[in-house]
Order: sequence, then structure tokens, then C-alpha cells
Amino acid sequence: MARNGERRERPVRGFAARAGGWSARHRWAAVGIWVLFVVVAMGLGSVAGRVDVSEDDQLKGETSQAARIIDDAGIDEPAGETVLVQSRNGGPRATAPEFRAAVADVVKAVEGTGEVTAVRSPYAADTRTISKDGRAALVQFDMRGDPDTAADRVEPVQKAVAGVADDHEALRIEEIGAASMNKTFDDAFGEDFQRAEYSAVPVALGILLIAFGALVAALVPVALAVTAIMATMGLMGLVSHLQPMSETANSVMLLVGLAVGVDYCLFYLRREREERMKGHDPQTALRVAAATSGRAIIVSGVTVCVAMAGMMFTGLAEFQAMGLASLMVVAVAMVGSVTVLPALLSLLGERVEKGRIPFLHPTKRRGNGNGESGSRFWSRVLNVVLARPVVSVVVAVGALLAIAAPALGMKTQNLTLDQEFGDSLPIVATYDRVNEAFPGGSDPAEVVVRADDIDAAGVRAALADFRAQAVSSGASRGPVEVTVHRDENVAVIDVPLVGGSDQEKAEKSLALLRDQVRPDTLGEVGGVEAPITGQVAGSKDFNDQIVGSVVPVFVFVVAFAFLLMLLSFRSLTVAITSIVLNLLSVGAAYGVLVAIFQHGWGASLVGAEGVGAIITWLPLFLFVILFGLSMDYHVFVVSRIKEARLQGRTNRDAIRHGVVTTAGVVTSAAVIMVAVFSIFGTLSMQSMKQMGVGLAAAILIDATVIRGVLLPAVMSLLGERNWYLPKWLHRLPDLTHDEAGIEPAPVPSEGGEEVRV
Repeated sequence: MARNGERRERPVRGFAARAGGWSARHRWAAVGIWVLFVVVAMGLGSVAGRVDVSEDDQLKGETSQAARIIDDAGIDEPAGETVLVQSRNGGPRATAPEFRAAVADVVKAVEGTGEVTAVRSPYAADTRTISKDGRAALVQFDMRGDPDTAADRVEPVQKAVAGVADDHEALRIEEIGAASMNKTFDDAFGEDFQRAEYSAVPVALGILLIAFGALVAALVPVALAVTAIMATMGLMGLVSHLQPMSETANSVMLLVGLAVGVDYCLFYLRREREERMKGHDPQTALRVAAATSGRAIIVSGVTVCVAMAGMMFTGLAEFQAMGLASLMVVAVAMVGSVTVLPALLSLLGERVEKGRIPFLHPTKRRGNGNGESGSRFWSRVLNVVLARPVVSVVVAVGALLAIAAPALGMKTQNLTLDQEFGDSLPIVATYDRVNEAFPGGSDPAEVVVRADDIDAAGVRAALADFRAQAVSSGASRGPVEVTVHRDENVAVIDVPLVGGSDQEKAEKSLALLRDQVRPDTLGEVGGVEAPITGQVAGSKDFNDQIVGSVVPVFVFVVAFAFLLMLLSFRSLTVAITSIVLNLLSVGAAYGVLVAIFQHGWGASLVGAEGVGAIITWLPLFLFVILFGLSMDYHVFVVSRIKEARLQGRTNRDAIRHGVVTTAGVVTSAAVIMVAVFSIFGTLSMQSMKQMGVGLAAAILIDATVIRGVLLPAVMSLLGERNWYLPKWLHRLPDLTHDEAGIEPAPVPSEGGEEVRV
């Protein structure tokens, strides 16, 4: 006990405490270094430019091999477009004069735009693009110029086709192709995505205003999260020259960066505020926050980084880009939270309370009824949980397993256009009509053949045999088109697959080509490469690679998360329970996804009717993201429980103290995450909707059932075994500095002098 304001603080040794102390003492230097870092990172990134994932980087196997052959040969494959001319309600056949006149008008109109080349009429001798029933035909052509920018130039062609359609009302005349589809999707969903991304920050700010009750306190976490995101954007440009990035990786980085950036600042700021409310002076409050919440932020941040690094094991360039971008933004946010944040708080001092909102300021809220500040609601819940821990565990685990049960029948696939977009876009109906009239015509398989001499007699014969057997085997109904690039010794064979938009049937046709037709024809010629690519092949290769990467990613993430928990808490029990609880959380999220999007339970509430499957990449993506983000709350709560235990509280009292005092910040952080992820759940694309709903559901379950009920119940049952570490593990490095924090706050005695309790 100390009297007359004398302070006796325990020495602090951990990185977080040292960084926070230096930052508080060198406030302007810390802020200046951070601003300089953000500006330099953005500047260097802008100068370097960003290299995005190319098609030949996307996948391994045949799809990547085919893309490399095309790139090595310097062949620019144009963006192909198709106009469907089809009779309505049993109208004229393709041989009728009015039908021929409509086709001629389409050809004339698209050629008149000056934007197309290689226009092919369905009546030409070398094409057979008239449907089997004779009531539909395809006019095909290529867009001029760079195929990557064709969507920017396709609008005049679309208008020309629409004009012809207005002149022939008895026929359905519709355009579809790579350029027109990209333009349609960009127009429909580009603003949708931007609105979602831009609304995330105001939503987070609004929730923080409620949580802190003061404008300045709410702005600090948002400002730090935004600057961390800006710096990471610059770093992504630099790193992309080693690991290509993508727009998807950018969106995921923004989501993760906003979530963890706000969370980390929230943890730090709430603890600093709490210590000041107890009676500590601002400097001491900052040191306590640095030694406790700062340490929890580092443990959590490193764990999240490790989880994100798991994506690197997929071998998929898109996943690797998302993993690396997320890892970088978490690392930047973590460093910013334990370095520049203490400096900002030291500079602001009491001004952090500026802009108070009436009736919302936390200092005006009552305690929890146990003599300490915290959540009255969670205090009541804990009274029940700690009184009946066995019942609480049984009920919570039973509920989570029931929610997770639908996941046992999870069906994953790459969503078709009608599954992804439903009937929200007319071009989706066009896609279905083309596939119905010309099975596989919208997305043919593409065989890329490279030979030493593409004009050699043996190679020509093999190409002819392949073309014939592709139809005779039942894999295609034709027409099978061969384009020969003699100077490059490359030929490209387009094979419409039987099955069309039915992925399962189309994959069977693809298997016939790969396993039977190709070995019996092109495979008989020495020195010939013939990888088969295309939409169906890419989807199949992607699925195979995802399935093959599940085990290594799972093992890596779980093993390293376990090791980090073991080193950070020096407790085998905490490490094991951390993994088990996180897996329960992820399993429950899977169950929610399957129930809504596969079985359709409540699908109308989120606009997900008729999807019937989970997109292939989502389960692995969710596992990695959720395993990392869930550790935020777990580390924060368990750190507070252990801190209280080291300060002499009983096991049950420490659990109560840790959960109740962190309930407010965990709830605020969870509400922000759920709100931000729910915004993405409102998008029209089902893949984004599934991602948003899955993340929001998992965070909600994690912050309530897991951290508020199951964790305290399990720790209550385990008692002192919570901190069990076998003797043979005592040799592990000790990373538990500063867990006990600093001496309790002073309170005035009856005589007016300070005492410590």
C-alpha cells in the first residue's frame, strides 16, 4: 500500500509496453513517423504501380499451361461477341426470308460501328451456328483492340444490336459475350461495391459514437484504421511485383483492415479510458493500457497474420493475393495501434472526450452491480453461467452443434450465372437461351495445341481426328472450330460441351475430352502439348486445387495458432480451448450458410432464393478469416481474465471480472464487424452475399455464445487447470511479460489521502 500519492509501478518489459512508453514520451515524433510512413508507402506504391493477377497466374495445371502457351506465342485472343437471333413462340425458321433479313441487318449494324472484326454469318459455308430446331442462329464477331479493355468500347455495338431488335419484333435479337457481359456486370455492380465499401466507414463511425459517447474518441479508431488501409494500398503496389494483387484482394483488405484496425484501437482506447476513470493519471493510464491491451493486440495481430498466411498454401494466385494483402493490413494496423495511438492519446489528453453526445457518455452509465464498471446485461448472464457451468456448456455446445449440423451436407460449386445473379440482369436470360439452343456454345472448352510444326501431316491428321471424335464421343454436338496460328505453331480448338450451363454434365463432357478423345488423337503425336482450358475446365481445376489445399491450410493455421496461444499464455489448456472454441464458431457459421443458401431456410430474407449451393472458395476463405478474427476477442478476454487472476482474484471472480469488463468493447467491436459484413450481404452477387452473411453470422455467434457463455463456463469448470503447463514445456520462451499490468488505481481514504486497493 502506498500513501500520499506515492506510486509504485511494476517494471514493464514487453514490446507493447516499451513501444507505448516511448510513443507517449515522444508524441510528435511518433505521430510524424506514422504520417511519413503512410505518405511514403502511398507514394512508392503509386510510382511502382500495381501488378494484377494474370490469367496464367490464376491456376496451376492445364488452365495455367494453356494460358502460358498463348502468352509465349504472343497471340492476342480477341474478345468474342455473339448475337442470338431467335424466333419467338414458334415464329419463322432460320431459312425464312424475314429471318435472313434480320441476320443481314445484324451483320451490317455491327460492322457499321467500326468496333468489330471477323464477323461470321450463320449462313457462311464454314460455320454451322443454326440450332437443331432451326429457329435460332448466332452471328459471331470479335471486338477490335485490347481484349482487356473491350468492355469500354462495346456500348456502340450493343446499341446497334438493340436498334436491329426494335426493327424485328417477331424475333428475339440479343447480344452476349465477354465484353458485353463485363460491361453489364460493371455497370450493375461496380457502383454497388463502391457504395458498400464507402458506407462501411460511416457505419463504423456511428457505432463508435454510441460506444464512446464522444466524437473525438470515435474518430481516433476510424482515422487510424483508414490510414492503415491507405498505407497498405501503397505497400500492395510494391509487393505486387513479387506477388500479383487483384481488385478482390483490395476489397478483402479493406474489410479486414477496417475490422481489425477499429478493433485494436477500441481495445486500447477503452482500457486507457477505464484506467483514467479508476483514478489513474493520464500517463499511468497509458502505461497500463500499453502493458495490457497493447500486449493483447500484438498477440491477436500475430495470430491473425498467421491465419491469413494460411491462404498462401492454396497455390491459387487470387487466394495468395488476398492472404498477403490481409496479412499486411493487419500488421500495419497492429503496429499503428501500439505506437502512434499512445502518442495521439497523450496529445489529446482529456480532449479525447470532446464532442460528447448527451445521454451516451459512458461515465454517466451505472456499473454492473458488483462494484466495477461493465455490462449489466452480461453480468446477469454470467450469474447464471457461473452458477450452472455444466448446464451452460451442454446447452451452448448443443446449440452450436445444432446450428452447425446442416454443414455436414454442404454442397460446393462454382455458381452459374443464373445462380450468381438470378433474374436481376437480362443478359443472364440471354446466356441461358444461348446454352439451351447451342449447348456449351457460350462457354466452349478451348484446346490449345502447340507442336514443333503445326503444319506437319501427323499434327493435321490428329487435329482432324480430335475434331471428329469430340462429336462422336458425345462430348460435343459441334460445331468444333479450329483456328491455326502457323507462325507460332499453335492451334486453338473451340469445343462446345454437351451440358452447357449445367456444370455437372459439362464436367463429364470435359472428362471425355481430357481422358479419352485427347489421348487417342493428339496424344499419339510426339512433341505435342494440348492442355484444355475454358470456363468449365477452369472451374474444375479450381475446385480440385481448393480441395487439395484444405488439409495443408487447416493444419498450418491450427498448428501455428495453437503454438502462439501456448507461448502467449504459457498454458496448454488455454491453447487447446482456444482452438476448440474457434472451430465451433466456424462450424456454426458453415451451418448458417448451408441452411440459408443451400436449403433455402429464410433465404427470402436475404434475397438468396434458388441458389442451392455454396460457392467453392468460400468455406476455406471463411475458415482462414474467421479463425483469425475470432482470436481478437478470445485473446482480449482471456488476457483480462489472467490479469485479474495474477492480481489475486479467485478463479470465478477473475472470470467474472474479465468477461464483464471486456463485454462493452467486445460488443462494440462485434457490432461494427457485423454491420460492415452485413453491408456486403446486401449485394446482388450471391458470392458476395454469402461471404457477408457468413462473416456476420460467425462474428455474432463468436461474440455472444462463445465469449459470453461457453468460454466462462468452460474456464469455471477447469478452475486452476486453466493455467496448466506440463514441466517439459517450461523450456518454451516466456512471452507473458506485463500480464499483471500495473498496481490498482488509488482511491481516497476517509482522511483524504490516497490509498491503493
